[in-house]
Amino acid sequence: MLPMRVTMRDVAARAGVSLKTVSRVVNREPHIRPETQEAVNAAIGDLGWTPNSSARSLRTGRTGVIGIVVTELRRPLLAALVETLVTEVNARGLNAAVEPVHDDADRLAQVWSQRGDTFDALLAVDLPHLPEVGPDGGPVVRVDVTQASATDGCDRVSTDLAQAADLIERHLSVMGRSHPVQVGAGPLTGRTAAPVVELGDDVGRTAGYRAAQRAVVANPGVDALVCCTDEVALGALAGLHAAGLTVPDQVAVIGFGALDDGWFATPSLTTIDPEPRALARSAVDLLARRLSGEVAGGPEEVRVPVTLIRRESTLGAGAR
Repeated sequence: MLPMRVTMRDVAARAGVSLKTVSRVVNREPHIRPETQEAVNAAIGDLGWTPNSSARSLRTGRTGVIGIVVTELRRPLLAALVETLVTEVNARGLNAAVEPVHDDADRLAQVWSQRGDTFDALLAVDLPHLPEVGPDGGPVVRVDVTQASATDGCDRVSTDLAQAADLIERHLSVMGRSHPVQVGAGPLTGRTAAPVVELGDDVGRTAGYRAAQRAVVANPGVDALVCCTDEVALGALAGLHAAGLTVPDQVAVIGFGALDDGWFATPSLTTIDPEPRALARSAVDLLARRLSGEVAGGPEEVRVPVTLIRRESTLGAGAR
């Protein structure tokens, strides 16, 4: 015997609501009481009902697909953020399509042209420049984890880099470090008189290795390196070691990203945790409110607090 097919009517009966109410919850319409949403979602979970996405698309004029645009996925911090965004999108009954553009302006323009057609909306992850966001097509939310403030008229959810700089400066001051160098564009860029060692497009370990050695040669007396990513910081640890300098006795090192590799490094890496789960949740919440019409008008900006994780590369041996 074939199993009985669960229908929307079954969900409505289980939740004690009308068919129209189930439809409104499934289609994420605004102004539904939280307890009603909970009852309908609980009934959907209990019965294992899956809405017909094709039918829903015809009713709403939407595809149910959110595009996640990112430069590349080789950078661990960006890959982790994208994975978390996919999880948050899926949790809202939507599908995510990840679109790496690899700094290709034509590819970015192609994805952009699919707003409102292939994609209901876009999440733009840590992209320095975006095409114009006109009135046509779906909404766009920037999700910036390392990028400084943007002025392109998009909604934006970002890491609080000003707070990161405050935490770093206070920590270095307490540790008696007064001559930091920023390696790559990071929290201290433009914030203090700290010199900056440019990296170009390479923000990996090899770049950090070389940049650390350039930093200590070009800046006599440097006592701390503040790196734009943990990948760069891990390379910097190796570069300082190769140059015969001890960490943190002679030069302290701070990363950005809270990668697991930093905990296992020798010495373990002090780092800024940009809280990717909070970034993803805030970005998808804002996007969902735009799609539902709950948010209208000009762009909104949300800054997500960060955490400083103190380890051996600034505190010394045993501080894990």
